[in-house]
Amino acid sequence: MRPVASPALLALLMLAGCSDSPDPTASNTPAPVSVAPEAAATRPVAQSDSVVVVFFGDSLTAGYGLANPGRDAYPVLVGDTLRAQGLPVRVVNAGNSGETSAGGLRRVDWVLSRTTPDVFVLALGANDGLRGQDADAMASNLRAILGKVREAAPQARLVVAGMEALPNYGADYAERFRAVFPTVASEYDAELIPFLLDGVAGVAALNQGDQVHPTPAGQKILARTVAGVVTPVVREVAAEKASA
Repeated sequence: MRPVASPALLALLMLAGCSDSPDPTASNTPAPVSVAPEAAATRPVAQSDSVVVVFFGDSLTAGYGLANPGRDAYPVLVGDTLRAQGLPVRVVNAGNSGETSAGGLRRVDWVLSRTTPDVFVLALGANDGLRGQDADAMASNLRAILGKVREAAPQARLVVAGMEALPNYGADYAERFRAVFPTVASEYDAELIPFLLDGVAGVAALNQGDQVHPTPAGQKILARTVAGVVTPVVREVAAEKASA
């Protein structure tokens, strides 16, 4: 495993939000943010032509602490990158601060009832690692989330973003935690992002004052990491839609 930070800093890093996930049916729960294609696109993109990319994660995905998450959160930046390459996409940022894998499992039906994804990016696990929750239970939750996506949108392509656990829970836990993401990705024929925070974890200048949530500069690095995996997937889906 690559060294990403000191134990103390990594403990802060994993604090991607500690509160329990709010009830998604509550009136104070915001709906996922849909980011429409740029008005300056080469040609208008019909809704049926758009590749709908849903990013389902915690505060790292939601862009917690950013002055303008609708501009600077990594899902938005990935959408910008895809459109710059001429790919017709609609990005839905379904990040929810404080989310665990269990919270995501409770919330995913609500998200899927409002949006049918062509590509579903699952980026949960940081808060499970923070709390030292059982790796097998987390794996079960992630499998159940992907299973629900498969049921609601059988054609959707899946992407799983990996995360690292706290070193103070021991090497055995860290290894079992890390192994969950490639294992679940393989089982569901999903593409894998090995470590969502690669190049950002533990770098003070790339994180906000809490040394937990990425700055706009840090979000740009997350976006490059994610786009490197998501772009070929979106390209394939766009080609399939164009030929249908």
